[in-house]
Amino acid sequence: MAAQTDIRTHRLVLGCMGLGGDWDTRPYTSEDVDRAGTVVEAALAAGITAFDHADIYRYGKAEAVFGEVLARSPGLRERIVLQSKCGIRLPDGDRPGLYDLRGASILRRVEESLGRLRTDTLDVLLLHRPDPLADPAEIGEALASLHAQGLVRQFGVSNMSGPQIASVQAHTDVPLVVDQLEMSLARRDWVEAGVLFNTPAAAGNGFAPGTLEWCAAGGIGLQAWGPLARGRFTATTDAPVNRLVADLARRKDTTPETILLWWLQRHPAGIAPVVGTTRPERIAACADAVRREPDLTHEEWYELWVTARGTALP
Repeated sequence: MAAQTDIRTHRLVLGCMGLGGDWDTRPYTSEDVDRAGTVVEAALAAGITAFDHADIYRYGKAEAVFGEVLARSPGLRERIVLQSKCGIRLPDGDRPGLYDLRGASILRRVEESLGRLRTDTLDVLLLHRPDPLADPAEIGEALASLHAQGLVRQFGVSNMSGPQIASVQAHTDVPLVVDQLEMSLARRDWVEAGVLFNTPAAAGNGFAPGTLEWCAAGGIGLQAWGPLARGRFTATTDAPVNRLVADLARRKDTTPETILLWWLQRHPAGIAPVVGTTRPERIAACADAVRREPDLTHEEWYELWVTARGTALP
């Protein structure tokens, strides 16, 4: 059975940044491919069928080892959704890292990703970071070309505000359907931006107010990268928020990881966490975020938020 290709229908995504070995240009090994295969199997067992990549992850090796896994597993490609990103160029010699959303660069990076992933089509392409020098009309032309050629089915962005998305959307008839942002119980500026409006603390928040509402009004799904905050709240400590997460997990007969993911999924914006772990046991701990509806009451959701922020709401 083919996976549901509309990325907005997926409640959880597996982030593949950790695949492919070290962050260097040395070739990946057969062991790296085996590890990638184990991660994919763990994700599928947990009910996760959407996989998130970027052309820069491990200098392209994350996509390459995933392509090897697909080549080893006939029929797997039809069961999953592949998402990748372009727009960041890593440092090269004396040249610093930079952002590049020129039209020709987008087309070239997608072609390279397709080659590494050993597939004819990306289900989703995200523009990884805003490029201050990019021409929105040129971006729009590139996206339209990729869509017309059947090389990419759906498009979105990452780390962009509502007005930045609107700037790109105004220059293409191809809809942008997702925005991927860092969101977690540790990174809360996205949810605090609304309640801090008209308070002195608003100036220090930094998140573009109205982005979540703009996405919701336009049918744009949200993805949360870093949703588990690198294990900060699932570690066994005496921190009040860690104790609360563990207690809720016991009461709900689930895992601390699921509680953190439910906190995001419970928000009406329709947030799909992108879980970046490569540990099979931790992927398994996230399964209830796919299989069960978020089981947090209004009060429990707020208790997690207020406990994590450490101070009362304004």
